[in-house]
Amino acid sequence: MKDLLVKRFGFDPTNIELLTDASAVTGEGSSSVVLPTGENIKAALSKMVSQAEAGDVLYFHYSGHGTRIPKPAHIFGHDEAIVPCDFNLITDVDFRQLVNQLPKGASFTILSDSCHSGGLIDKEKEQIGPSTYRAASSLSYKAKNIPFESILEHLTTLTGINTSDIGTHLLESFGANASLKFLTPQLESELFDFLKADEGILLSGCQADETSADMNPMESGGKAYGAFSNAVQMVLKENSGRLSNKEVVMMARKVLEAQGFDQHPCLYCSDENADATFLCQPEAKPY
Repeated sequence: MKDLLVKRFGFDPTNIELLTDASAVTGEGSSSVVLPTGENIKAALSKMVSQAEAGDVLYFHYSGHGTRIPKPAHIFGHDEAIVPCDFNLITDVDFRQLVNQLPKGASFTILSDSCHSGGLIDKEKEQIGPSTYRAASSLSYKAKNIPFESILEHLTTLTGINTSDIGTHLLESFGANASLKFLTPQLESELFDFLKADEGILLSGCQADETSADMNPMESGGKAYGAFSNAVQMVLKENSGRLSNKEVVMMARKVLEAQGFDQHPCLYCSDENADATFLCQPEAKPY
């Protein structure tokens, strides 16, 4: 994806930061890169947003684990989150705050190739949503899902606290670096007091109730890769002209369907950004 960002979309390589837990031995990573802990990911994103100016195009590509957090007062309600390598969850509320901090004239595209990634920017408008189609598949792949119960069990082992409240464990383990959702719960409602169409754009690898697949290395030349990340790269390489955010997602859906994957990428953004060119500098707007 880095090559596409540089060669096709004109990103400066010095402005691209890689956070990975891949081993340098495999050739996937480097001993000098920063680990994708919750704190490190949020610090990198906060720095990017805080330094943004009008006309800037911001992009965050995440390929890793995701989960759903049950809402205590809602039987069927969940919050979406990504699961960094240290289990310090980054929730949809954290991404909402980042989008709210964007300066006018800048855009922020998030491509999350993770389980339950639909809705990862809280309250962002759904443009391409759930599908009822289910593919018949004989592919060998693994989901990027870490069940909430497994995360809770892991954190309980770390903290030694006997509670099913995940916020308690996260605050005990990570303190001020825990998600805003648990750090300052009252902030969650304040974030939406003045909610309006914004420049946040989410391309999710699947619906909120689905998992995203990692291809089995035994069947992909010895290299694991995210199915959605691969589909998007295929779409971009096979279509040299400009593609809208909506077109990228719909084409990626068709690629995954043809490959036999049972996941449905979604798009969340404003009406205007649904038809805007993927990773294109936004047009100047009157103030």
